[in-house]
Amino acid sequence: MPNPKKKHSRSRRDLRRSANSKLEAVTTVICSNCGAPRLPHNVCPKCGFYDGKLIVEVKAKKEKKTQPSA
Repeated sequence: MPNPKKKHSRSRRDLRRSANSKLEAVTTVICSNCGAPRLPHNVCPKCGFYDGKLIVEVKAKKEKKTQPSA
């Protein structure tokens, strides 16, 4: 098995290792019911639909009442 003739610097070693550590964007699809982005093959977190059917009942958020500042 071949051996290196000279020692590679830390910089060369780390540059080689960092070439494979790219971040990839998460794949999303558009919900057919509400149009929100969601993960593929998962229930929509906004409306609770999957494959055109209601799977999970999603609770509506309560709106905060704002008091007029006088």
